[in-house]
Amino acid sequence: MEKKQLKDLLSDLEQELLRLGYTEGSMKFYRRRWEQLKDFAENHGELYYTEQLGMDFVLERFAITQDDFGRTLPQAQTQELRVIRMIGDFQMHHAILRRYLKHRQILTDSFFIETSNRFQQFCVKKEYSKVTTEHYVKQSAYFMDYLAAQGIHRFDSLTLNIINAYIRTLAGFTHKTVEQNICSLRTFFRFLYQEGTVPTDFAEKMPMVKARKQTTIPSVWTHEELQQLIGAIDRGSPKGKRDYAIILIACRFGMRCSDIKNLCFDNFNWAKNTLCFVQSKTKQPMELPLVPDVGWAVIDYLKFGRPKVDSPRIFVRHMAPFLPFSEGDHLNQLIRAYMEKAHISMLKKRRGMHSLRHTMASVLLEKDTPLPVISDIIGHLDTNSTAVYLKVDMNRLAECPLDFEEVIRIE
Repeated sequence: MEKKQLKDLLSDLEQELLRLGYTEGSMKFYRRRWEQLKDFAENHGELYYTEQLGMDFVLERFAITQDDFGRTLPQAQTQELRVIRMIGDFQMHHAILRRYLKHRQILTDSFFIETSNRFQQFCVKKEYSKVTTEHYVKQSAYFMDYLAAQGIHRFDSLTLNIINAYIRTLAGFTHKTVEQNICSLRTFFRFLYQEGTVPTDFAEKMPMVKARKQTTIPSVWTHEELQQLIGAIDRGSPKGKRDYAIILIACRFGMRCSDIKNLCFDNFNWAKNTLCFVQSKTKQPMELPLVPDVGWAVIDYLKFGRPKVDSPRIFVRHMAPFLPFSEGDHLNQLIRAYMEKAHISMLKKRRGMHSLRHTMASVLLEKDTPLPVISDIIGHLDTNSTAVYLKVDMNRLAECPLDFEEVIRIE
């Protein structure tokens, strides 16, 4: 592809942003920065955009150094970096990458919108979980939007080279994110092939990127950290009563965040002291004994904390409108807020709601609970999924030495 001069590159970029529906206010900001960048390039005798030109520009104009790129920056500086990164991405891939759209639709092409709707129905008929369906639909929408950016508005011209070019845009994401995207695309291409939209089964030709769970060590909490976390909750306020009950359920039962959010009044059998629900991810029924502290925490919230709203969900937001938590809300903000209040370090480890599930499983392991039993308690269908928690118990690892002679034996 012929390299375009900066002024032509920015002209094409402007048209792409307009296609994507960027607001006039955003366009004014970008146009102002582009004019400043063109003046900067002209003063330095540069006709073409390079990464070095962009870095020199933000250094001279906004005092942002290359060392700052990997740090958490104020919103204003982050936006300045976004300007030059957008230009570099567009120059390389002819697409706007890493867009985060919370309240806007990804697709603008009517043909692709209709395809996306059919794909969603395909996923529903396959009985994929709601979360999985949302991932598949969203990630396939980003792919179709990439096609539109390349001037491709039908699938009859789709080739493996185009697919591979899109996969290259995922460079820089974690292996897990790349794996999830490829899995979504594989399902999407299988759908296109089965409905006869494409004559080639591209799903079979997709690269395999396997980010094994066993390659990472899950984040867990120490007993002292959990005490600090729970101690930071104001259990006298309505919101504190809710948060205390949510976090206690996660700690005691190791339930997934989605299952906690979906808990309804009917899930609690107070006569039998049991909690019964169907897991959102595996669709498997679960019945757990309702331990006293969890039961009393839920009762305290229902009687003295929960807003008077007509919803079957137990836990709701405490800001108007008082609705249940959204599907995309992982409740990590609750954990972060109480970590900050308790002065617990957030460095190195992930400390979201799922880490409480990890912690519960590791505690069971420390108490010599067999893996199949732990799998049943936390709702894993496969003990291989549970085995990842072995790595948090260094004493157990020490009991599993490798037979090095077996490993390096030469026939």
